[in-house]
Amino acid sequence: MKFYFAPLEGLTDSIFRQLHHRFFPGVDGYYMPFLSPTLHHSLSARERRELPPAERLDAPCVPQILTKSPEDFLWAAGLCRDLGYEEVNLNLGCPSGTVVAKGKGAGMLESPAALDAFLEIIFSGTPVKISVKTRLGLTGAGEFPAILEVLNRYPLAGLILHPRVQKAFYKGPVDLEAFGLALEASKCPVCYNGDICTPEDMAGLRRRFPRLEAMMIGRGLIGCPGLLSPGGTTREGLIAFHGALLEAYCDAFGNRRNAMFRLKENWQYLLCLFEGAEKLGKRLRKTTDFGEFCAITGEILENLPMRPALCPDWREKWDLQLQVSSDII
Repeated sequence: MKFYFAPLEGLTDSIFRQLHHRFFPGVDGYYMPFLSPTLHHSLSARERRELPPAERLDAPCVPQILTKSPEDFLWAAGLCRDLGYEEVNLNLGCPSGTVVAKGKGAGMLESPAALDAFLEIIFSGTPVKISVKTRLGLTGAGEFPAILEVLNRYPLAGLILHPRVQKAFYKGPVDLEAFGLALEASKCPVCYNGDICTPEDMAGLRRRFPRLEAMMIGRGLIGCPGLLSPGGTTREGLIAFHGALLEAYCDAFGNRRNAMFRLKENWQYLLCLFEGAEKLGKRLRKTTDFGEFCAITGEILENLPMRPALCPDWREKWDLQLQVSSDII
């Protein structure tokens, strides 16, 4: 079984990936948050920083591309090839309303015919292998057979399927029945993605889908960084990892306050690994003072009991924390 770290915009940046690989081994590859090329065919300073030459990376990474323009895709794929990457990932799954409204991400699933025309162009000129990360459709799982029929016409390096539709975003149950049908019908290797947060989740997927060869985990690895590591998420490892992240973000941003806000995004998920974190979590979400942030996170990391795995009601807690955070920041 292969395990991959999902691309999460604003969370799994280059600093995070490098340090996660150092402190918590066990991930076979990291997929990068999407690059969205424009007609100008140039990278911003942030994009250049997030897409270093592959030879500089300690762990295998796959750039992800978000676009509806085949010409822009091929330009970005060529750039990735020149930087030493052997594979790029096409984002057909981003559920963001603004992205979908532009016909990108999951918006490309609306018309299988248009998707077919797009894929025909990029596969006829691609300089690298192409994998796809997608959802079941926009509004219903019944859309996916037509989408998969199109995908099966091309030599995909892999198909990463998050078995929800766009309108569901990340809420509600995943559709394991639809995933099973896709696993059987796909002509390329299929990777499962969605709601994997505990060893029991992984074991359950193995039992249900014996043919499954890969899993992609996102929020579960943010909240429990050592989920795939031989030693698990230990208190000592988490303290060292968090300290290294804070120092690296302070150096990168040149501003401790910005580093604090960047790490507060991770804490929306990390809080679910600690028992009795509600009061400190509320203070953590409200604070705008770097010293207070360090004091609160230090108290959580050093003193609160750690759960052996993320809490059973992790999804409800995360949804609540994300709502509170968005109201404050």
